[in-house]
Amino acid sequence: MTFYDNIYPFYNLQRTPFIFSLDLLTVILVFLVFAGIFLLIIPGIRGKSRLFWTFRVLCSLFIGAVIVAVNFTSDWAAASLKANTTYKSFSNAYVSAELGLQVGLSGINVTLKGNPVIQLNETIDYNEMFQWTGSLDEVYTEALERGLPNPILYIAEKFTENSPCGLYFQYRYSGRYASATMWTAFCCWLVANVLFSMPVILYAGYMMVATAAFIFFSLASFSTIQNLPTCVFTIGSASFELGYSDSFWLALATGLLCSLIGILVVMLDCFIPEKMKEAFSVGVDNDDEDNEDKYLAEGYLNTSFLEGVTSLPPVNITFAVDKSSMFSLGPTTSN
Repeated sequence: MTFYDNIYPFYNLQRTPFIFSLDLLTVILVFLVFAGIFLLIIPGIRGKSRLFWTFRVLCSLFIGAVIVAVNFTSDWAAASLKANTTYKSFSNAYVSAELGLQVGLSGINVTLKGNPVIQLNETIDYNEMFQWTGSLDEVYTEALERGLPNPILYIAEKFTENSPCGLYFQYRYSGRYASATMWTAFCCWLVANVLFSMPVILYAGYMMVATAAFIFFSLASFSTIQNLPTCVFTIGSASFELGYSDSFWLALATGLLCSLIGILVVMLDCFIPEKMKEAFSVGVDNDDEDNEDKYLAEGYLNTSFLEGVTSLPPVNITFAVDKSSMFSLGPTTSN
């Protein structure tokens, strides 16, 4: 095999492993920048409201970051196993490795790591991503041409369109609807943050409840795949089935947090609305006449403008009727 530079025949392309989602990295960096900017302006907030504003903004940024980030993560469902399995086609060599499968809203991620990593004079450390954006059959064909190990090809074949398991349609369409409802939750989160800065705290609480509702709709959409017959993955003598993973539980916790915040805001706004407006630093309407009289009564009179006014002669204004005009106004001065 040295003629092929340690690459098995018919596979003349080196692998390009998937390392980290650039979209997910961008989301994390954007929200970290927002959090850093807010931390810089914290010293400008005076009094006890500094702690409240810090908790409020960081909690809101956390919710927004989770809602956006879970659209690009690949661990909504996951499973893994350790087994002795064949390594590549046209070879009877076996390797001891750990195989992992992660399913996200945009595709699947398959990992294969040897135990130890270096076996058969090769580093066995694969991390491959298969996206739903295009035809997964074409991606699978490219994987065959690249000469990926048999375990990765076996799992990828389960998600092709012609596979008897039907995983492609189950996970692709459930992930599509879950992603759409999650983006709707993000829009509700934006509206809620705008309303929190206005004297309509009650409606901001309603929008937080709506945010939680759409997150739960997204989770329910992804969970519909559990109602169908499951497909068992068998590698050697071991097998595994997919189960909910970190992103699913993180989204569930975020939905519960949004529900708690929304319900709490609605209840407090019904019982102590003035305190809520004061806590969120929004304007309070002063429609009472007493308040208007109070503000109008407060004033100062500069007596220097009145100097010399008493020395002026009095001015009398009389109305005179003339035949040439109906009304005329003429000032007359009396000594």
